[in-house]
Amino acid sequence: MSLKPPQPLSRGWPSFWRSTWYNWKTVFENPVGEVAGSLGDLGTLLPLLTAMAAAGTIDPTATFIFSGIWNIISGSLFGIPIVVQPMKAIAGISIARPMTLQETMGAGIAVSFIVFILSFTGFLAEFGERIPIPLIKGIQMGAGLSLVLNAGATLMKLSWTAHSADNYVVVILAWILLCFTSRHQQFPYALLIFGLGMMLVLGSGVEVPNPGWNLPSWMPPTGADITNGFLFAGLGQLPLTILNSIIAVSYLSADLLPERPSPSIESLGMSVASMNLIGCWFGAMPVCHGSGGLSGQFRFGARSGAAPVILGIAKVLVGLFFGSSVSALLVSFPKSFLVVLVFAAGIELAKVGEDLNSTARDLWEIQVENRAIIHPTLGLRLHRERLVRVEITDREKKERFVIMLATVGGVIASRNDAVGLLAGTVCYFGYILQEAMEDTSFLKIAFDQGNIAITGAEEVIQSKGHQALSEPKKE
Repeated sequence: MSLKPPQPLSRGWPSFWRSTWYNWKTVFENPVGEVAGSLGDLGTLLPLLTAMAAAGTIDPTATFIFSGIWNIISGSLFGIPIVVQPMKAIAGISIARPMTLQETMGAGIAVSFIVFILSFTGFLAEFGERIPIPLIKGIQMGAGLSLVLNAGATLMKLSWTAHSADNYVVVILAWILLCFTSRHQQFPYALLIFGLGMMLVLGSGVEVPNPGWNLPSWMPPTGADITNGFLFAGLGQLPLTILNSIIAVSYLSADLLPERPSPSIESLGMSVASMNLIGCWFGAMPVCHGSGGLSGQFRFGARSGAAPVILGIAKVLVGLFFGSSVSALLVSFPKSFLVVLVFAAGIELAKVGEDLNSTARDLWEIQVENRAIIHPTLGLRLHRERLVRVEITDREKKERFVIMLATVGGVIASRNDAVGLLAGTVCYFGYILQEAMEDTSFLKIAFDQGNIAITGAEEVIQSKGHQALSEPKKE
């Protein structure tokens, strides 16, 4: 089995028309997969959206309408199943503190303004491309395993004896179905689970909202709201947005969808900034893209931007015709189903660490062949470039794996991507420093002399041992 070189990261903005054409082509070839895949991120979206709506920190009508619009634009522009999901740190703090709606909006605006500056100046792209691959893989794996832990936390709140669908029996049955269909990516698992869940909700006697006409209203935060929001929640969200929502998404899309141009870091940064610098003035939930959502939609069948477009259209219609009244319906969705969806998305994301020492992009280099080549259209060429795999030693493989695990451990232990990046970076430079020390002539001589001395001592001991064995015993 030949190893395939990775797709190079993109720069600049994607082609809207090419992405749209690819979306239409894919949705006709894989209609069920795109519809089912569009629901792959509901396990993250629904709990946070309903909790923030109940706490009064977002406006549900504005959230449905604006996040739906961003779904449509993102899917049409990038041509991959890129998601629009809540900024998790801001969401968690706004629920636990709790914060006011204007402070929550201020946090989203402040974070997005900083991301806009970093993207516009090109600093974000340069930073993202200079992060070592083991650290990138560690952030992605850490995010995936964090989703698994979140699923486990929700699972612990269920029981065996609950009369509703929120019990362990339903979780086990849903998990068995997922495992027995895992090799059949075309099986509409998420669509089946969502449909079954809505049937259970409607059968439980929850009041069905009446349709009406709803539009978002202007809710501008003050300067004090923006400052307080950034200090309370924005500081914790900023590294999460940069690392997981922008940089990790660019690398992950290149790994999962090598046939598609990956969205560039600068375009993802400008996308995240634009969504919140517009929507947050109307009370819409602060949103971003995310590697967990991308892996979730991919896991359940989505292969193009058609999936987020389908979800976006549904969101806009829900917001316009039902508004905040639909929140009571969504909060009753069975948590047992959401647990399995989140768990599967986390496992799919954590799988990206598998190729760290085999086909990761830093294990390939450009090789130039200096020989004359007759090209049918370009004529005579004096050289040809091709990607060749770089062989690394067993020690380098182990060290790369340890760096990735250190990053994963930092992310999981602190629930903060910045801490994980710092832990992995210290480990990375620790190995570089040791390598430099071993290559220094003085130290290398000392190490070599030490090895010679140890080897010589071992030879003396062995020779004396053989001599003692060979001498005849005296009576």
